[in-house]
Amino acid sequence: MLKVYAVSLGCPKNRVDTEVLLGALSGAGVEPVESAGEADLTLINTCGFIRPAVEESVRAVLDAADAIAEGDGRGRDGARRPVLAVAGCLVSRYGAAELARELPEVDVWLATDELAVWPERIAKALGATVDAKAAIGPRAVSTPPSYAYLKIAEGCAHDCAFCTIPSIRGPLRSAPQQVLLDEARALLDGGARELVLVAQDSTAYGDDFGGTGPDAGGGLVGLAEGLLALDGLARLRLMYLYPAGLSGRFMDFLAANCARVDAVGEATGSPLLPYFDVPLQHAHPKVLARMGRPFARDVRKVVERIRGRLPGAALRTTLITGFPGETDEHFRALAEFVRETRFAHLGVFAYEREEGTPAHDMEGQVERAVAEARRDELMALQAEISAERLAAYEGARIEVLVDAEQGEWPGLFVGRAWFQAPEVDGIVYVSGEEVEPGRLVACTVEEAKTYDLVALAE
Repeated sequence: MLKVYAVSLGCPKNRVDTEVLLGALSGAGVEPVESAGEADLTLINTCGFIRPAVEESVRAVLDAADAIAEGDGRGRDGARRPVLAVAGCLVSRYGAAELARELPEVDVWLATDELAVWPERIAKALGATVDAKAAIGPRAVSTPPSYAYLKIAEGCAHDCAFCTIPSIRGPLRSAPQQVLLDEARALLDGGARELVLVAQDSTAYGDDFGGTGPDAGGGLVGLAEGLLALDGLARLRLMYLYPAGLSGRFMDFLAANCARVDAVGEATGSPLLPYFDVPLQHAHPKVLARMGRPFARDVRKVVERIRGRLPGAALRTTLITGFPGETDEHFRALAEFVRETRFAHLGVFAYEREEGTPAHDMEGQVERAVAEARRDELMALQAEISAERLAAYEGARIEVLVDAEQGEWPGLFVGRAWFQAPEVDGIVYVSGEEVEPGRLVACTVEEAKTYDLVALAE
């Protein structure tokens, strides 16, 4: 039995890569363990998007190396020391050769453009053999039983001035539709009730196939149609919807197929959720132009396009404060946009000056303290908006998909309403009879907090 300690940092796309690798190794018999010190294989799947992510990744590698050094150092058969493998965006960004000089404790370096051979590389380091076909075998799903991620594409075709992703992950490469449908079927058969589609830009899915070829099957619309036809699907959530990709055809499809939101804010009638995760990054046209964002400069048109077709839709976005050239006037316009739009969920990041991006050398760099103060102001504003939005749910009847036990209080579980995506949004604390992970339960909301709800199952 292969004892494995795995850490997946960063976005859900990394998590999927880790799950695929562990699934490929499962033929050797995999036993998850709680620390690198007791593992035969320690895998750190890293994020390298921005400086804090790089620092977190390096700390995780060093911590794992220390734990291995403090362990018995014998490995599963007593003949060799355990293997430390580092994978993902950190490797792709800086290169294995450079990293190996700084982190000689690492045995195997795995870049994102080598995903197909990760299992073979790991097996070689372990002195074991793994059937190459295992790389397309069942994933070792690590999410709660209620949901699973479906990564529909790799890479990105855009050239945003602040972003390192195209240089790390490469150009857009969509997965063939039938492969995704087969994977989705396996995930649902494994018990998942909600599928969460992820990519760097989900709306670009299939563009590299020409959008209408047999592999793409009509792009994201065709893929969603295929997924909606699968039995057992309770929720389908589309993440990372690029603003420029909200075309007329796509919006027509969503308007015709999404669940309908009633007067109390519950969505019913279809597994396809009217949930829009649209990364806008800013609201002022001059800042957007400097960012190189490829969509209409008036972001209000994006919001109007969504709410005009789906009035009850839940909107999530991410914003960047302190981008080079952002003035106080630009920021005030951004704050006003947040105030009037009233997003269901909002993430705000102070700009990180990343080497290798066009924005790194731009004039007008904003002081870090200013960028962080602006971020904090927006998040304080969003806290007020979120509390007001959730207060409207007190006393309402909603369905909650239960994810897991809360852990500290017996009988208390955590789950999500339709407008809450896993890991990035708020949660619902739920209790009651017959509440268990993986179930979709009818609840009455008893209390609203700033970002979360408290509910009692009926």
